[in-house]
Amino acid sequence: MADSAPRGDESGPARPGILMGRPFGIPIYVSPTWFIVAIVITVMFEPQVSQHVSRPLSYIVALAYAVLLYASVLVHEIGHSVVARLFGLPVRAITLHILGGVSEIETEPQTPGREFLVAAAGPLLSLLLGVAGYVTLVLVPLPGVAVLLIQALTLANLIVAVFNLLPGLPLDGGRLVRAAVWKVTGRQRTATVAAGWSGRVVAVIVLILGAALSVTGGGNRWLTVIWAAFVASFIWIGAGEAIRVARIRDRIPLLSARALARRAIQVPQSTPLAEAVRRAQEAGAGAIVVVGHDDDPVGIVSETAVIATPEHRRPWVDAFSLTRALDPDMILPADISGEDLVAAIGRAPASEYLLVERTGEMYGVLAAEDVSKSFAWA
Repeated sequence: MADSAPRGDESGPARPGILMGRPFGIPIYVSPTWFIVAIVITVMFEPQVSQHVSRPLSYIVALAYAVLLYASVLVHEIGHSVVARLFGLPVRAITLHILGGVSEIETEPQTPGREFLVAAAGPLLSLLLGVAGYVTLVLVPLPGVAVLLIQALTLANLIVAVFNLLPGLPLDGGRLVRAAVWKVTGRQRTATVAAGWSGRVVAVIVLILGAALSVTGGGNRWLTVIWAAFVASFIWIGAGEAIRVARIRDRIPLLSARALARRAIQVPQSTPLAEAVRRAQEAGAGAIVVVGHDDDPVGIVSETAVIATPEHRRPWVDAFSLTRALDPDMILPADISGEDLVAAIGRAPASEYLLVERTGEMYGVLAAEDVSKSFAWA
């Protein structure tokens, strides 16, 4: 299974896997979950291999199949990533995991045509690998174990190509649907929502087919149901996330720092916290800014730290001790809005930001919590 949907900024958390290399300058990570899948594939494929070679060599061949299978998935993902980079889209990484792989493309293609090409590149390469395997089987005389291995890989690549072309997000076929609807309607958000709902329909169909196949599945019926439920859950969750992100993106142009700002008061560094809170309440302010000797802001009192400080201690704690130093990136123009506001918050994650007018005067404080709440409905 593959997923080439853009991922946004994930620079903070550590990578969920082992770095294996950087083909085309793209970091390749293998999630620890892959090793679980590799063991399962090896155990399940070994009985077929043992009909051609004796043990323990049969286990080595079966493990080689697991590795080659994921190498095929990697080729699929490299297809997405290389085409994306040709269009100038930054690719953060490729990660192989329990369900296949994911290409972390940081931004969306700017046109439906580019969206179509990025999405189609992966399945096309999987299809070509399947065709190459079939041609090899027809034209090249091979020993029995090699025939078995290439047959399995050929079938797997064809299945990957066909499965990923199912018409629903987060699968590649869903991105093709999105490109088509985007082209017809001219609205990317409408196209994403349509492809997301199509993905939910696909998830339900996968679950129903899994249940139907289990009726004639013999001893593997429960495994069929569990696997179908697992895949259906993956598709349903991915489709739902795509719809949610589309709704959030609709809200971004409406964001305004000035509209979300909290009124703030200024207090000297030595002001006791109790007195600072009293002044804020008296002024109807929602934030406290600490200023230095020259009346320049030096920090914003953390609302979380104030709440965590018992009232009986507040007279003995100065407001400055509960501030976070104001880095330059935490001082934003009061008129900042939309994508610029989101980008500014992404560059310098913090709980509060100081908003200033063009003249340099303080306008208020923007709380990250208030920005998050503006998306809560999505």
